[in-house]
Amino acid sequence: MSINFSKSSCLRIGPGNVVCATITSSTGHSIPWTSEIRYLGVYLVKFRTVKCSLDAAERGFYRAFNSIFGKIGHIASEEVILQLVSTKCTPILLYGIEVLPIRQSQLRFLDFMINRLFMKLFKINDIRLVHLCQDLFCFHLPSKLLQQRSNKFMDKLK
Repeated sequence: MSINFSKSSCLRIGPGNVVCATITSSTGHSIPWTSEIRYLGVYLVKFRTVKCSLDAAERGFYRAFNSIFGKIGHIASEEVILQLVSTKCTPILLYGIEVLPIRQSQLRFLDFMINRLFMKLFKINDIRLVHLCQDLFCFHLPSKLLQQRSNKFMDKLK
């Protein structure tokens, strides 16, 4: 099996800023070291432990939401918009991250994104009203959804 050198890269996970040796194939091609790689749609970043980046997921989520909201935001009801967000945007945000360790700060950031969405949709700034709207529309925050998905993933491993 041959290696596609234009799509391959190396990532070091471990302590310290150690300069790693260049990896060269028998044909003379070298594989570059990077600080971030994409594997099966999940972005892993250089760090002391395994860490994922949510930047691409955030961009994809906002791109999908703005596309939906820009087309039907003033026509459709809030229920329709939230159902579309739940079925089209949230999976983009949570794709593949249930298998990686997610930090509490990253979970809070995911929840903040949904809270901002509710603030924009309902034109409110009070977080208590946002949580009230989320309860009223039975909309679950990503931290809760991610916990459910992680539990389901771990149950399948048993």
